[in-house]
Amino acid sequence: MVSSAQLPPEIQLAQRLAGNEQVTRDRAVRKLRKYIMARTQRTAGGFSHDELLKVWKGLFYCMWMQDKPLLQEELGRTISQLIHAFQTTEAQHLFLQAFWQTMNREWTGIDRLRLDKFYLLMRMVLSESFKAVKMHGWEERQIEKLLELLMTEILHPNSQAPHGVKSHFIEIFLEELSKVGAEELTADQNLKFIEPFCRIAAQTKDSLVLHSVTRGIFETIVEQAPFAIEDLMKELEAQSEEEEEAGSDGGEASEGGECTQALLSQKRSEEPPAGSIRRAEPEVGQEHGGDDGDGPVLQFDYEAVANKLFELASRQSTPSQNRKRLYKVIRKLQDLAGGIFPEDEMPEEACKRLLEGRRQRKAKRRLPKSRPRHRKVTGEKEDSSPDLNLGIDHALPREQPRGRGRRGAGKRKRQPQKPSGASTGEANIQEPEKKKKRRLENRK
Repeated sequence: MVSSAQLPPEIQLAQRLAGNEQVTRDRAVRKLRKYIMARTQRTAGGFSHDELLKVWKGLFYCMWMQDKPLLQEELGRTISQLIHAFQTTEAQHLFLQAFWQTMNREWTGIDRLRLDKFYLLMRMVLSESFKAVKMHGWEERQIEKLLELLMTEILHPNSQAPHGVKSHFIEIFLEELSKVGAEELTADQNLKFIEPFCRIAAQTKDSLVLHSVTRGIFETIVEQAPFAIEDLMKELEAQSEEEEEAGSDGGEASEGGECTQALLSQKRSEEPPAGSIRRAEPEVGQEHGGDDGDGPVLQFDYEAVANKLFELASRQSTPSQNRKRLYKVIRKLQDLAGGIFPEDEMPEEACKRLLEGRRQRKAKRRLPKSRPRHRKVTGEKEDSSPDLNLGIDHALPREQPRGRGRRGAGKRKRQPQKPSGASTGEANIQEPEKKKKRRLENRK
């Protein structure tokens, strides 16, 4: 039996993180953070991949044992922010790799009651990974490294990620990216973020992955186009107002320019230089996973996205199913590049229609089909009622023998013998002829 003092510190922390008492787990999380910062500051220190897998197994069951929703959110935020305790980018990526491998391994054992808390944890970890790239000033190299790690562990055909992890990752990718960098990222940088999804959509043989990428990435870009253009128009209006104010006030403009330059220099000084990592912690009060949708939207060059998709979809190696699906998306993006919105209206009205008008249009499509039928039925009833009253004498002789049999036929034969008001004239005319015939026969 090995004593706890002889065990490695990673295993000791993992055992305490998975403890039954919440006080023990909270202390273990705080000690883990201090241990990570102290160990990664050494030049020869650092964690191996196996050590981080052990740490993440303890963190996984630490989240597993937490039941109350508010405490789950707080614990998920604390765990996700551990990435900022690592001092180098390589250590951060190794920490993220161990997280996604742990989720892939343990996903099938999660019951439906604990599923939401791990969805939340995935969302928070993805958001903090974007913030780590933001601290480097959105460098192209950092973006490529992060995307390569995510695609390898989640969406690559050889990855062991279950469909639940893949679909949720695709669903939250653009949402979390817009929360972190919508105000700073350019259209070219956003295209760099979705390029791996374009390649996967053109090459994958998994229909579920194709549907998730098409719906969660490309169609989301099309649906958010009115919001993106509205944000762009607001920025242009703000710039034009600033230029008008600058042109009207000559002396004040120079002072304003100096102030703006001072603010820009202050912002640049606050940002860390390239290759360094900011040590400050992100704000704890920031909410993750909010579905308000009131924040800024990512800006895209729709023509560039359409050209990139067409380049990949038109290859001979692309499956026909993928090509057909991507060509539909390309047409929509080309329409947006040409100024044609999905609703063929102005952005604000298109936004209202996207949010409110779909049910109304479906109801309007159903009404013209149902109303004429109702009118035709009532019209037929009104028109057919006088015909039934007028033609009842002609219809009965044909229908009665079928329903009543021989009795109806016998009654029909007796009807001409009954005297009626209409046949009295014929009877009076025929009676003298019969009498004449009888008289002639009697004489003979």
